[in-house]
Amino acid sequence: MVWFEKLKLNKQLVRSVNELGFTNPKELQLKTLSRIAGGQDLIAIGHEGSGKTTTYVLAVLNRFNYAPEGVPRVLILVPEKEDVMGVIEHFERLNKNKSIKIVGLYVAPGIEAQMDALADGADIVVATPDRARAIYLKLALNLNKVDMFVVDDADRMIKKGMQLPVVELANSIGKSQKLVFTEVMHSKLEKMLDPFMGDAAVVEVEALSEQPLELHPQLLYNVPNFGTKLNLLNLFLYDEEVFTKTVVFVNTRVTAEKVYKSLQSRLRKAVAYLNPQFFDSPGFKSIEDFVADESTRVLLVAGENEETLDLSGIPFLIHFDLPAEKETFIERITNNQPGAESETMALTFATDLELSVVKKIEQASGKKIAIAELPEELVIEKEVKAKKEAPKADPDAPIVGAAFHEKKAANSKTYNYSSGQKAKMNNKRKH
Repeated sequence: MVWFEKLKLNKQLVRSVNELGFTNPKELQLKTLSRIAGGQDLIAIGHEGSGKTTTYVLAVLNRFNYAPEGVPRVLILVPEKEDVMGVIEHFERLNKNKSIKIVGLYVAPGIEAQMDALADGADIVVATPDRARAIYLKLALNLNKVDMFVVDDADRMIKKGMQLPVVELANSIGKSQKLVFTEVMHSKLEKMLDPFMGDAAVVEVEALSEQPLELHPQLLYNVPNFGTKLNLLNLFLYDEEVFTKTVVFVNTRVTAEKVYKSLQSRLRKAVAYLNPQFFDSPGFKSIEDFVADESTRVLLVAGENEETLDLSGIPFLIHFDLPAEKETFIERITNNQPGAESETMALTFATDLELSVVKKIEQASGKKIAIAELPEELVIEKEVKAKKEAPKADPDAPIVGAAFHEKKAANSKTYNYSSGQKAKMNNKRKH
């Protein structure tokens, strides 16, 4: 009865959810469906499996308590063709009103067929932003009567560079209720939503594992881009008194090479590869060999190394890149001596586009990763919009990757850590 009494779903939908075995609403649905029914604009943030798609499908169907007109009343944007098909299938499972016409728009050969489908009548349109915009510009998608606009997987829209068509479609719709669903919120997504979601309520649900894993202490550094990651890495590793032994994880050999060249200009022989690709590249065949070598402080590990590594006793583990599989990350930072105070600190560098991966790691591990302030000395690289001719080198300019203002580099070791964190780091000097 919760679906009917608290969430005000019509009887047809209550029957549908019961038949599908949805006996109780999920937390996200409890927090949002009544708000949506009241006409509120909403940004819903929830992890994978939190019920985001079911939430807006129920909210949309709950509006059609009358004979549909065959003119689009709802526009739902999703990132890819597969998402379009998945959402339509979701509607088909829950919808008892077979007079409602649902049309999918996605990039495929023959745009005319989709335009014909719209001309035959559509009440709900599920589309990718690029195809919806293209058909709208051909005057074949009527947005005049749309009274609900939904953006699903908005964080993935950012990754695919779909901000422009999303905003243009939102601004082309008159007064309507607007709903956004995403796994994570970050500055790039906020920039996309600001033009049309300024007064929206924000609802967030989180689900961490009920049995937290034993992990090393962690800090997360949210940086804007790759260049700033390089600067931060250089800034930290230039301090040989604190960062005595550090393993740096990257996803590819190409990235490893870029990181090596940036570090090597300052650290010289103190940086090496694990299992180097070329015979003349400095490196080690095992973590044990790296630990035993007193002259090398930094070891680069590329994602192609799939072997299980014994990282016990390494003072710092830095994820320059986040691996594709969250299990890989968790395995690397697991404290294999539970109960004993960890001698290792795990630092993670992540751009806005990687924060959804961070969320998945937190959910699986049962622990939030503390967000650290970026050091005041850090040089923030500007976003590179397009490749331009490189200007002539300025001999007085700081080296890219050096990541510090030259007059402060030797003496700057504060990094905005708390006194407790600094003490732990200083204790690692003996390693």
